Amino acid sequence: MANFTTHIVTGTIVSGSLATLTLAADVIAPENLVAVTMAGVLGSVLPDIDLKDSRPSRALFSGLALFFSFIALFHFAPRLSIVEMWLLWLGTFLFVRYGLHNLFHRYAVHRGIWHSIIAGLVCGLATVLIFYYALSRPDGVAWLGGGFLLIGYLTHLTLDEIYSVDVMGTYIKKSFGTALKLIDVKRPAATSAMVVAGVLMVLVAPSIMTFADGISSRSMWAGLQQRMLPDDGWFQKLAEQRKLANSPTEDDQLMTGAIPEATGGAPAPATAP
Repeated sequence: MANFTTHIVTGTIVSGSLATLTLAADVIAPENLVAVTMAGVLGSVLPDIDLKDSRPSRALFSGLALFFSFIALFHFAPRLSIVEMWLLWLGTFLFVRYGLHNLFHRYAVHRGIWHSIIAGLVCGLATVLIFYYALSRPDGVAWLGGGFLLIGYLTHLTLDEIYSVDVMGTYIKKSFGTALKLIDVKRPAATSAMVVAGVLMVLVAPSIMTFADGISSRSMWAGLQQRMLPDDGWFQKLAEQRKLANSPTEDDQLMTGAIPEATGGAPAPATAP
C-alpha cells in the first residue's frame, strides 16, 4: 500500500487540479472552493481510517471531534451558562475523539468495507449532507464537495492497487484486489449496512439538479476549452520558433544543392545568337 505522504501529496495534486478547473469555470465562490478542495484532500486519506494507530485515523477522529463539539456548542449555547458550555464542548470532543474512535475500531477491519467503492459513495453522500445541513452551503456546492471527496477516495484506492504490483520484481502482492473493489464480499453484514446507509442518505439529500445542470452545461465546457491555452498565443509562438530553429538554413540548402548557388561569381557565358 502507498504511505501517508504519497496519499496526501497525490490527493492534493488531484484536488488542486480539479479546483483549478472549477475556478476557471466560474461556477463557485472562492470561499466554497477552498472547502470542496479540502474535502477532496480528506477523501484521499479517508480509507485508512480503518487503521487504528494510523495518522489518518487519529487526525480524522480529532477533526470530527472538533467539528461536532462546536456544532453542539453553537446549538445549545443560548440556553447554557459558560460553565455548562465548557462541559458540553469538552464532553462532546472527548466522546467523539476517544469513545467513538475505540468503538469504531472494535469492528473495523483494514482493507475491509472502507476500502471499497460503495464506501466512497457513502462518504461522498455524507459530505453532501454535512455541507448542506451543517455548513448551510447551497445544494450545488454540497454535491460538488461530495464529488471532490469521492474522487479523492477513489484516488486512494487506485494508489493502493498500483502499489500492490512490484514492477521491479515482476510479481503481484497478496494485497492486490483488496482496495479497489465494489463491495466487501467477505463481510456481507458490513456491506449491507453500508448500502442501507447510502439509501437513507439519498432520501434526505438535497436535489442534485443544480449540480447536474451545471456540470453538463455546454457553455461551461466551451468556456473551459477556450481558456485552456493563453490568449496571446505564446504556445503557438513557441512552437513556431522551435520549428524555425529546426528548419534547414540557407547554407545547409546550398550544401545539399537544394537551391541554386548565388555567391556573386562571374556570370555564365552568353550563348551565341
